[in-house]
Amino acid sequence: MSKGFNGLVLKAFGGSDYRLTVTSSRQITDSYLRLGFTGGGLLADHPIHPTQWIRLWFADDTGALQQRGYTLVDPDADNDTFDIEFAIHEGPAARWARQAQPGTEIEATVMGSKFRLPDPLPSEFIIFGDTASLPAINSLLDAIGDTPARVWLEWQHESDKDIPVRASDTATVTWLERINDGQLLREAAEQITCPPDAFAWIGCDGLTTRSITQTIRGQHALPKHSVKAQAYWK
Repeated sequence: MSKGFNGLVLKAFGGSDYRLTVTSSRQITDSYLRLGFTGGGLLADHPIHPTQWIRLWFADDTGALQQRGYTLVDPDADNDTFDIEFAIHEGPAARWARQAQPGTEIEATVMGSKFRLPDPLPSEFIIFGDTASLPAINSLLDAIGDTPARVWLEWQHESDKDIPVRASDTATVTWLERINDGQLLREAAEQITCPPDAFAWIGCDGLTTRSITQTIRGQHALPKHSVKAQAYWK
């Protein structure tokens, strides 16, 4: 099935394609699903880094392929395996994930995933996200170890708060309900104190990500190189 114009653009800019195979399926909550995959050589070609993500291609109601970005969870380079977690809602990606069984295949494209931990590590990480970016946040928390971190996560379903967060003893996690298009997350960003040598990681919906980024760089005066922001959904 053709990836259409978007696929051609990604290929023209150096995107590399792979065929993934589902190896397992595990329900984390009533609205969160974790699938295991073999990578078809993906991890041999692309070194693992925190928050690493790929694009998966799903057929919509017309049969056309649409791409969505997903974080690699617990990637194992030696065995070329990883998991991907899906927040289940309406749409072709959730429909595909619910129906996937071991042996199910899906096309993936790798392009644009570039992130390195700051060196030296900051005094503290300031992290804002939600269930869409939680896999990336968990990989970041794994990578920073005992470096202090404050994490604010937005929930839409009560069961979201049961999704495991890989926080160490030096990290604090605050769950906030999603109301008024991210109001509570935006208010939290305005109310915090922010050390001048902190590092902020922001991954929410597009509007909330932009708003919090403006607050962190404006009100809290963190320099551009100390802020990593990426919208995870619209």
